[in-house]
Amino acid sequence: MARSPFDPPFDELPATLPIFPLSGVLLLPQGKLPLNIFEPHYLQMTRDALAGDRLIGMIQPTAPEEPGRPQPLFETGCAGRIVSFAETEDGRYLLTLAGLVRFRIRAEIAAAGGYRRVEADFAPFAGDMAEEAPSGAIDRPRLMRALRAYFRQQGISADWESIEKTGDGLLVVSLGMVCPFQPEEKQALLEAADETERARILTALLEMGLLASGVESARH
Repeated sequence: MARSPFDPPFDELPATLPIFPLSGVLLLPQGKLPLNIFEPHYLQMTRDALAGDRLIGMIQPTAPEEPGRPQPLFETGCAGRIVSFAETEDGRYLLTLAGLVRFRIRAEIAAAGGYRRVEADFAPFAGDMAEEAPSGAIDRPRLMRALRAYFRQQGISADWESIEKTGDGLLVVSLGMVCPFQPEEKQALLEAADETERARILTALLEMGLLASGVESARH
């Protein structure tokens, strides 16, 4: 998957990121995530991002929010660049984030405008921004069998002709983001070492979902 000409070079990524904690929401490098922004502090975060480098870090909390305490977060998230936005008449922003590169939290720093910020370590994930990320080998027939059975079980309709034409990398990214997995399962997809491992995890999650619901294993 080729990089966008508007993406910043890896060595120009910012030292700090605003973060948007959302449970069960996954952004992967090269993925596209629509967001509906309406809370005052996240409206301010969006305005600040639009005035700057347009980057927002998506990350999942590890536990429910408790009054008076910062919500605990997973260590790894994904920075996304605002590639489109619109204002609504009732005061919301409709954004699309394009997944750029994963990051690890080095430390949390003082909040600004009511939203949280972190020092971000991008170094472990420099490969996310390769001009053409190497494509790993995936067991696509097994993935597709599991996917068809899983979508039937979940009542999800799909344009199978378009799915069949989608390249391996984009297919794995898109499915990982849209399938209704648990937060810990989505985090495993985010933290996968490479495309091959992410495809293996995705296939396993689909198959486990089928087994849990009593559907015959899609391997056969």
